[in-house]
Amino acid sequence: MTTEVLANYYALCAENYDEKYQEPDLEEDAYAAAEHVSAALAGREVLELGCGTGYWTQHFAETANAVLATDINEVMLEIAQDHDYPDGKVEFAIADWRNLSLPNDRQFNACFAAGVWSHVRRDEYSMVLANIKKAIGSGGLLVLIDDNVVEDFTAPTARTDSDGNTYQIRETPDGSRLEIIKNFPTDSYLKKKFSAVARDIRLSRNEFFWMLTCVLK
Repeated sequence: MTTEVLANYYALCAENYDEKYQEPDLEEDAYAAAEHVSAALAGREVLELGCGTGYWTQHFAETANAVLATDINEVMLEIAQDHDYPDGKVEFAIADWRNLSLPNDRQFNACFAAGVWSHVRRDEYSMVLANIKKAIGSGGLLVLIDDNVVEDFTAPTARTDSDGNTYQIRETPDGSRLEIIKNFPTDSYLKKKFSAVARDIRLSRNEFFWMLTCVLK
């Protein structure tokens, strides 16, 4: 699966993407997770990766000092900018978390990403974490939110590759069917991988989401 396939999938789904947050149980869990994110990022200069429609951005922008919300899709950024944000706090930019190119005049001490880590291949962990560390520096705070497997809600796994990455078949609004990488790492796997590059690792879950916070070494 190429980066282009993943980007194309989200571009096609952009207009309808936030409908999932209208599911009553998921909405409650998402709001609870957003409160934790807002507390963790309070007073921080935040780089957001894969901001999508700005669902999470609108929550933590209230407490963060400043936010650069990035996404690979212009259509996502256009939707994200329709939310209400505190005056002067949030800026938007096109960026690919696999090959980050950011404004030279921006300084960050935190990075947030929701729904991104499940699309990172297992053999890409080191590369993506190195990109994040370059952006926020040693001592920077990393906050990740992503999906749990939920019975009768999560799409089934279509296949597993030789590296242990799992894939789903997703249908887009135009009827296309695309294979998308969607990993669901265990707590022990996440802690093992992040312990090499981070300290103060904290991991929690509610029904729909897991949340990891850590400080990069």
